Parts: sequence; structure tokens; C-alpha cells
Amino acid sequence: MRILPTRVRRVIGVLVAGLLTVSLTACGSDGEGGADSFTVGLLLPSRTVPRWEHSDKPLIEERLKELCPGCTMLYANAENDATRQRQQMISMITKGVGVLILDAADTRALRSSIQEARKAGVPVLAYDRLAEGPISGYVSFDGGRVGRLQGEALLQAMGDQAQARSVVMMNGDPTSPNAAWYRSGALSVLTGKVKIGRSYETLGWSTENAHANMSAAIAALGPERIGGVLAANDAIAAGVIAALKSAGVRRLPPITGQDADLEAVRRIVKGEQYMTVYKPFRLEAAAAAAMAVALGRGEDARSVATTSTDSPTTKHIPSVLLTPTAVTVDTIERTLVKDGVYTVDQICVPKLRAACQKAGLLP
Repeated sequence: MRILPTRVRRVIGVLVAGLLTVSLTACGSDGEGGADSFTVGLLLPSRTVPRWEHSDKPLIEERLKELCPGCTMLYANAENDATRQRQQMISMITKGVGVLILDAADTRALRSSIQEARKAGVPVLAYDRLAEGPISGYVSFDGGRVGRLQGEALLQAMGDQAQARSVVMMNGDPTSPNAAWYRSGALSVLTGKVKIGRSYETLGWSTENAHANMSAAIAALGPERIGGVLAANDAIAAGVIAALKSAGVRRLPPITGQDADLEAVRRIVKGEQYMTVYKPFRLEAAAAAAMAVALGRGEDARSVATTSTDSPTTKHIPSVLLTPTAVTVDTIERTLVKDGVYTVDQICVPKLRAACQKAGLLP
């Protein structure tokens, strides 16, 4: 990955925020409705992680309509099935989409389909996960930073126990390059400071698979030897917590997460999950929509990009890599509530009222 100079990177937030106020004049400039009447295909990987359906899809659709009122969107979800996603891509290309936004269910398996899209003259924008093949642009968050935030939080939460007890690594799905990116970032913080007792890959980022893996770790290590769990995202954290409870663990070790799912935020308030990583999905969706509209108009993705990224197959991909933020019980209000992700009422359901008062979310 080639990163622009520090001075330039500092304006990424300003540039991306600027996407939210781009003039809409150009979208109606073609009197015959030509260049601004194309269809954008959106392909998301699963329903396992709540953010895809609840945040990304509606936010991308909303921003596309703002940037290009004449454009339409086709949507498909792969349900964690790369073969299904290939079929969905072919269908969209056959229907004449002008550009594809792809969050690949399997970044390697979709390479040939991306090549077919290129041959058909349909640019492909990789969303959230860096797909292999001739993609035209890439929008995501800095995955190394995500892992480092998780590792740093875990060390802080473990405190003096960091040397005495083991950490269980509950990594993401190996078919996603983000999983390795998160893991590498976390290990850059944890290596030499804690003992990694067990490390697992979680197929499909599934809560059920995370539960099975964590149950195996508990059986192998014993709950008393587990000082913390590096869970790659909130769905995995949910499985970890369920497994610990099933094993009769009453005092849960610190557990990380990612995506700021509403249920995870509630678990943080209850004290079951230590932290999550907040990735402002609205900015990611805005950047993806702006890049997709540029590509659909035949423009260069560099008009939106702020840096570039190399994949195993393609060099210097125009990219936007956004900055994630760690969220603990002490920072929910000034991050998620302040940004309008959730209201206090959404977080503080009746059974959490006492915990919310303790956390300072309610008077």
C-alpha cells in the first residue's frame, strides 16, 4: 500500500466530508438523461454481519440518489456464497449496469468475474474488502489500525494480568483479506506482551462458529487461564460471550469487537464486552457512492481517491481508506450518540436502565 504524505493524509476527513456536500447540478446536466441515467449494481457478502443490511445498503442507496437522481440501483446479497455472488454479478452485467460496487464474499473466487466485468466495460469498485482482479477503485477503513485499536484496548483492559494469563485470538474469515489485516495489526501490539494461548479462524464471521471455537479454547486452556479475547468483530464477540457463559464463567475477561453493532453496544453497557471499533459507515458509503458515480460517468476514480493500494493482482488502485475509532463504555456518548449512529433510547432499553445510569448515558 502506498500512502500519501502526512500533510495530505490529514485532509482525508475533510475531503470525504466534502463528498457529502458535492453539488448535484451535474447530475441533471445531461438534458437527454444519458450519462446520468446508468444503473449501479451493489453486491454485499452476507446477512451474518448486521451492518451490511442495516447500514451500508441504505446509506449507499441514499447517497447515490443524492449524487445522481437519474441513477438506479440493483442490489443482491450473496449469503456467504461466492458461487451465488458470481451468478449475481453475471446477472447484473447482463442487465446492463454501468458500474458495480462489490464487497466480495470470497476475494479470490470473484477474480474471474471481475475480469469478465472488465471485458464487458463495467468498472468494479471494491467495497470494504480488497478484491483481486482488475478493480477500478477501493473504499474501506484502515484494517491495520482496526487491529491495533483492538490490541491496545485489550492490553489496557488486562492490565497486570497481561503477562500472567493467555489471550485467545478469534480471527475473521480467512477468505477475507481484511481478516489477515486486522490480525496483523493486533499482533503488532500484542506480540511480546502477552501469550497467545489459542488462535482460530472464524468461517463466515459466524457467531455459531465463534461459539464452537471459543468452546474449544475453554476446553483446552481452562477458563481461569484466559485473560482476554481478541474477537475480530461483534458477531464473533457474541459467540465468544455465549460460549463463556455456557461454560459457567461469571466474570468475563475483556473481549474486543468491531462494527459497533447495536447489540454489541448494549453488551458494552452491560459490561460483557469491553470495546468495539466504530467505523463511520456513512463516510464509507458516501465515498463509495461518489467513486461509483465518477466511474459510471467514465471519469477517473482518482478524482475521489485520497491514496492508492496494491492488491496481489493490481497495483496503484485509487483508494479511500478511512480512520476507525475505538469505543468503550466511557466513549459511547461522544462517538456513536454524537454522530447519530444510535440514540440513547435505542441503546438504553428498559432492562439496561441501571447500567446506562452507571455509564452516564442516563441521569
